Amino acid sequence: MEKIILDGNVVAQNIKDQLKGRIESLQNNGITPCLATILVGNNPSSETYVRMKGNACKKLGINSIRVHLPEETTTIELLETIRELNEDPTVHGILLQHPVPAQIDERMAFEAIDIRKDVDGVTSAGYGQTALGFGNYPSCTPAAIMEIIKYYKISLEGKHAVVVGRSPILGKPVSALLLNENATVTTCHSKTANLPDILKQADIVVAAVGKPKFIQGSWLKEGSVVLDAGYNKGNIGDIDYESCYEAAGAITPVPGGVGPVTISMLLKHTVDSAENNLF
Repeated sequence: MEKIILDGNVVAQNIKDQLKGRIESLQNNGITPCLATILVGNNPSSETYVRMKGNACKKLGINSIRVHLPEETTTIELLETIRELNEDPTVHGILLQHPVPAQIDERMAFEAIDIRKDVDGVTSAGYGQTALGFGNYPSCTPAAIMEIIKYYKISLEGKHAVVVGRSPILGKPVSALLLNENATVTTCHSKTANLPDILKQADIVVAAVGKPKFIQGSWLKEGSVVLDAGYNKGNIGDIDYESCYEAAGAITPVPGGVGPVTISMLLKHTVDSAENNLF
């Protein structure tokens, strides 16, 4: 069987190509999609991510507002910033860059985002709607994983999908999205016993555990589909790529796999929000 490299750059470009005409149509009607990003503090990785998102917006003709708050910002001050963006009719999407400084109640801040502008899928209401199958804006990395599966016409119905990770913006929502597509889903985590044995049964593997090179090729079923959502220092994913490549039938590279599609899904959700014309 021919091995398939699930090239995220190709998928991301396809999404952006489809957005261009939609953005032009909105602009012809006097609306320019606008994404506001909030960065609290001076985390270098977060600054890089925010800059990348801003550049991606600019290339497509999406307005990008960058709000940079000082490290000592309080929860109340952050909530006030979010309230102002919620009430701004020219802003269609709000992204609060994670993580925030320790003194801030991150969950409270996420919940303050208007669900109509929650283009990063971080509110509990947005998560609930996604799980029930009618959410407008799933978390962007889970949405990216599903978009890659769709682009490469990978069948999910009746397949056993194993998700390694249970974070509220990655592991849990991607498990729900896979279940909604009629996969049989096992969600694993740091307390799971006999993880290699479970992965041996998986037709689809989603690596979202946050540990570099954690999943080994010897744990995989021959010919399985492996989607690596890991982001670790040095552009290393959550799978040991060399050994997993040998075992997998299809696999995402790192970098160039899930990451580029995640940013494209954020842009798509912002355009979707502008089109919904709720503001």
